[in-house]
Amino acid sequence: MRTPRTRPQSCWLLTILTLASLWMPIDPALAVPMQNDPNGFEGIPWGAAFTESDQFVKVEDAGRVQTFELKTSPHLLGPATVDSMKFSTIDGKFARVMVRYTGKETHDRLLAFLQQQFGPIDQTPGQMAGGAVKFFNWQGPDSAIILRYDLRTSLGVIFFESEAFRVKLNEGNSPSTF
Repeated sequence: MRTPRTRPQSCWLLTILTLASLWMPIDPALAVPMQNDPNGFEGIPWGAAFTESDQFVKVEDAGRVQTFELKTSPHLLGPATVDSMKFSTIDGKFARVMVRYTGKETHDRLLAFLQQQFGPIDQTPGQMAGGAVKFFNWQGPDSAIILRYDLRTSLGVIFFESEAFRVKLNEGNSPSTF
């Protein structure tokens, strides 16, 4: 008898598959050198001790990697309201934020905000990859920002990641382990 997959398992699998698609190498021509590397996210430095608090609640515990969400809403990133923000740690140290959003207007606001903060994207014809899924990447010495937006579904995801913790976060999460 086959048992139905539970919602947390489905959510976890969807997250892993989304992350795996983002871990594919991005053409260096598409990466923009980051101006003003934040070395963290919204004042929280990479590597900071991170636990549940009056501001954050733990939503997933996968051993070395734990995920937290803000207790308050709406969730804001710059000038835009976003659907969710998930803060990940590895071995208790802050390492990544995943921001999900919906809609072309929100995408345009976020892209403009990120370009203002971290540097303009070269959108000259021939410099950006074509297709229904757009990737934008800012690369700094301490941080990486990867934005993925699907034109067909109007769904976007942005990863703010610590360069120092990126490899540790991705260990054991490649699609070949499933």
